[in-house]
Amino acid sequence: MKTGDRSHCEVAVVGAGPFGLAVAAHLRRAGVETRVFGDPMSFWRKRMPRGMRLRSPLGASSIADPEDALTLGAYARRRGLAFTYPLPLEDFLRYAQWRLEESGVEVEARELRGIEKKGRNFRLRFAEGAPVSAYRVVIATGLANQEHRPASFLGLPRELVSHSCEHEDLAPFAGKRVAVVGAGQGGCESAALLSEIGADVDLFSREAIRWLGSEASEEKGSAPVKDLLRGLTRTKNGVGPFPLNHIADHPDVVRRMPDGFRREFIARCLRPAVAGWVKPRLSDVTRHLVQGELRPEVSQSAIRLRVEEATKTYDHVLLSTGYRIDIARLGFIAPELLRRIRCCDGSPVLAAGFESTVRGLHFVGSSAVYSFGPLMRFVAGTRYAARHLTQIVVARRAAPPLRTVSGTDFAGRSAPISPYSEFRKSRQCVGGSRESG
Repeated sequence: MKTGDRSHCEVAVVGAGPFGLAVAAHLRRAGVETRVFGDPMSFWRKRMPRGMRLRSPLGASSIADPEDALTLGAYARRRGLAFTYPLPLEDFLRYAQWRLEESGVEVEARELRGIEKKGRNFRLRFAEGAPVSAYRVVIATGLANQEHRPASFLGLPRELVSHSCEHEDLAPFAGKRVAVVGAGQGGCESAALLSEIGADVDLFSREAIRWLGSEASEEKGSAPVKDLLRGLTRTKNGVGPFPLNHIADHPDVVRRMPDGFRREFIARCLRPAVAGWVKPRLSDVTRHLVQGELRPEVSQSAIRLRVEEATKTYDHVLLSTGYRIDIARLGFIAPELLRRIRCCDGSPVLAAGFESTVRGLHFVGSSAVYSFGPLMRFVAGTRYAARHLTQIVVARRAAPPLRTVSGTDFAGRSAPISPYSEFRKSRQCVGGSRESG
């Protein structure tokens, strides 16, 4: 994509995962000068172990494009493939590469070092090359640098303790004694992969595993009835339990929920659960329900965990303890700019168009879950995010600025209310940054 003056662009998209690629394609189609910075699909390629599969339905695993032509199904037909559920990660990555090539979006693989506000524009600094200024910035970095580690495991040697997102291949653990902490989809699938390569695996969780799908049923005679009920109650995107799943498919509705109700809604939709097709693969994995916090003890080249009044020794502990959004941990937002972004528990509070309290600064993907709901955690959310953000960017681009004084125009008539007014009216979130001026 040619941009003319390479020192400036209208919109800079930071991140080249599903959300970044979808947003860039939609903006480009709308005629908005857009540049994308990042390593395409890097989190999926480098932060997810080989052999994993997507839990999302095939129909909800397409990265959105403006013409709805670059779907997973279109890729399969073009390549003469017949995908079945669950989709292997490697197949999804090949699809994403094909979609990127077909979309015409160019990605600049430059390491971002900092973003700051300079007048009406943003200034982006990189490890190499000249800075770039942009009128708007879309941050689409997904779960990068957002992994959660329990306090008792902080500071321990990486040779003994690591997070699951630190591995693209679990092969080095073949024949080792490994404890996996966390029994959501990632934890259970990691335990299954480790067991299948010959590791001796124990799986630790605070509550019983919640299984999804008929594959998990041990009552074979009841499976047809359960399948029928699932068919009647499920949604295309498969996010959340019935009936919450029907609401989760409408981020605009979720954003208008009262704060406390929305938090509870999101928590219930994203409660840890595991696809039933993983269950048979855990036959050789020992599972432990634990009360309270695990207390590791490091000894030479091993690590010990207390298990049911006894202590067991492992070669490694793999943490699959999920992610917690805190945009301060992204590391590239200048402190003075970060202070102007209103947050709740680390997540930016977003208005229409995924815009933060700093005008022109947008967040999509996992950083938008707090405001727009659980769909933003999945590839299926790229459709809503890309189209909604593009609509707002194009509309603001064409509309003259509002002239308002205390809710009226200068002639005393009622005037439209800026979307930023909702931030001024709402209360400050606990732990959040102050409002922008």
